[in-house]
Amino acid sequence: MAWTAVADANAGGFGVGAAGVGQVLDGSNPAIVRLRQLVDGPQSSEGWRRCWEQGVTPWDLGEPTPAVVKLVQSGTLPAGNVLVPGCGGGYDAVALSGGGRSVAFVCADFFTWSPPEPFHLIFDYTFFCALDPSLRPAWAARMEELLRPDGELITLMYLPQDQDSGPPYNTTVHDYEEVLNPLGFVIQSIEDNDVAVEPRKGLEKIARWKKTAAGAETSTSDVPSDNL
Repeated sequence: MAWTAVADANAGGFGVGAAGVGQVLDGSNPAIVRLRQLVDGPQSSEGWRRCWEQGVTPWDLGEPTPAVVKLVQSGTLPAGNVLVPGCGGGYDAVALSGGGRSVAFVCADFFTWSPPEPFHLIFDYTFFCALDPSLRPAWAARMEELLRPDGELITLMYLPQDQDSGPPYNTTVHDYEEVLNPLGFVIQSIEDNDVAVEPRKGLEKIARWKKTAAGAETSTSDVPSDNL
């Protein structure tokens, strides 16, 4: 059985606006201003819960993320156990089921949860940028713990640069590499998300990572891609 964790402690993850309409995820959006008032600091599990209770969910698309649908249709995803931390309404998790993958929803703290077995595939969509930056090393350590040695980590990266606060916090590809490379994660491919919803076009990349020997150092400059 594959598992999908709704990691409601410390981060909620960002998607897009209701009914498939993308929302601006910065301080010009009143929903983001309210979200930042509710989610304050690294110990923010109660804040994310209040967001759901009050309907402050500018990340909720109401359907699977287009990039997830594209990945599923590509036929390149591994079979086996799947983890989608901070999966929100679960649309992406459901879309990832099938093809030898199935899902079960677990409401748990990503940083302390002990699943029955490690995962063949972990899919992270903006969970990283929703975390307080002080938690990013802990995020990477959990990815290393939760992924099988032969597993794959896919990060659909939202890369805002001009946030005066968060969430979402300013994020770069290097921020991922900085915490993942020392643990043996190496990017196998990275490309622009050409099916990103508005107004995220040009702000998202999809990276696919595999584990190698701990301490491997491979930067995106070493990875073939036409979209860097």
